[in-house]
Amino acid sequence: MSQLEILPAPRPIDLVSAPRLSSVFHHHPTTWTQNKSLLTGKSVSVNGDDLGDNDIGDDGDTIFPGLPPLLRGHPEVHLRNGVIRAARLSATNEPDSESAFFVADLSSVYNQLERWRRYLPEIEPFYAVKCNPDPYVLRLLAALGTGFDCASNGEIGQVLRLGVSPDRIIYANPCKAVSSIKSAARTGVDAMTFDNEDELYKVARVNPNAKLVLRILTDDSKSLCRLGLKFGAPLVTVPGLLLKAKELGLDVIGISFHVGSGCYDSSAFTDAVGWARAAFDMGLTVGYKFSFLDVGGGFEDTNFETTASVLCDALDLHFPDRSGSGLRIIAEPGRYFVSRAFSLAANIIARRAPLSVVGETTEIKGEGDDQPSMMYYINDGVYGAFNCILFDHQEVHPYVLTMNGSFHFSGTESLQASSVWGPTCDSIDCVCPMARLPAGLRVGDWLAFNNMGAYTICAASQFNGFAVSLVTYTSGDGYGSQEVRLALKAAHAAVLNA
Repeated sequence: MSQLEILPAPRPIDLVSAPRLSSVFHHHPTTWTQNKSLLTGKSVSVNGDDLGDNDIGDDGDTIFPGLPPLLRGHPEVHLRNGVIRAARLSATNEPDSESAFFVADLSSVYNQLERWRRYLPEIEPFYAVKCNPDPYVLRLLAALGTGFDCASNGEIGQVLRLGVSPDRIIYANPCKAVSSIKSAARTGVDAMTFDNEDELYKVARVNPNAKLVLRILTDDSKSLCRLGLKFGAPLVTVPGLLLKAKELGLDVIGISFHVGSGCYDSSAFTDAVGWARAAFDMGLTVGYKFSFLDVGGGFEDTNFETTASVLCDALDLHFPDRSGSGLRIIAEPGRYFVSRAFSLAANIIARRAPLSVVGETTEIKGEGDDQPSMMYYINDGVYGAFNCILFDHQEVHPYVLTMNGSFHFSGTESLQASSVWGPTCDSIDCVCPMARLPAGLRVGDWLAFNNMGAYTICAASQFNGFAVSLVTYTSGDGYGSQEVRLALKAAHAAVLNA
């Protein structure tokens, strides 16, 4: 095992006095003052007392009282603005001034919905709240007319408080507490899933008017998260469950399935829709004529068009008469909407490198190009935003936001095998066991991570006393930006006038 030591920074880390920061829109070096002028369009003073937060960019619109303002501009601009703001706070000795932070581009969410409606016009998206219950995301999707997949009374309440009608919610948790079924009934949320006989007895006792959806088991072996390990009735048990529901006088309206969260094999939907068709036919033999199909989640941004095509072909094959029969089809996408909408910036708070012995070169056993020789510690980790590594089986990939106090650095900088670690005292807190990063990175520099919107904030904790990273919101700078702002303002006005 090699000896390691904490290396001091070669000079004080202070972006305020850094000799240069690149323009957001150009690759040539420029001073920090010039950089700020490009971001804001106004003249600024580096060392003056007039450097408030407003100098970094527009104040945005405070649409919802109690929520952060909604800014404008590309998310990369706001990542850099956040770094500049942190440097200025650090100069005033503000505690935790270099805290990690998210930037959320809401136009990305808007564009994903437009994409969904273009390729899956027949299928109503019911956003999986558990994926990211961000207040802006929920408000935007509510304003745009989506439904919501809720797994608890807490999620149901969060959505209802936005003014969403109960019929736009499905209680998609097959195993619920009796008190939760009662509570959902009181709020008017009657659509709910089940996959076992005991659940039928509970529903019959406390909400006999429920609109039940039988969740069947499908092959989820090609997904990041195999939900079939916990939920889903095998097809062989479907007739018995439907007979019991009929005996109890319950209204089963349809079938649901879930191919697993983060499905990377689009063909999984082909078999799943076929099994759903078989369940529909079983319902007919018992006396149910189903009118509802929930195709679940598993939709990925990277293969969405392929999945949409496969799914539509499967529906054409197994439900060719769906238009005439009045079949309603919904889905439960989560990560599809939010994964790439959120980015995270994290500060390098410490580093450890091989100990060099004065006067001689130390050979480090077992540490070649394929073994990390440099350890970087950042101020968010697996107990915070990066819990997605443990719970959602994600691999994250850092990129350099600043190096040596500058946004501009050479593309020819030599790379070295490195690992990235979180801030807690637990050795499990490893963000990235292997990454090739520039050798010139120092304490005080910043790394950024894309695709940080799914299963990150929702499960972050404050273990070891580290705060959960906050979010800066922007409506983006391209298509969808204005539409986002109009939708959110209209939604807020509707709630006020209700």
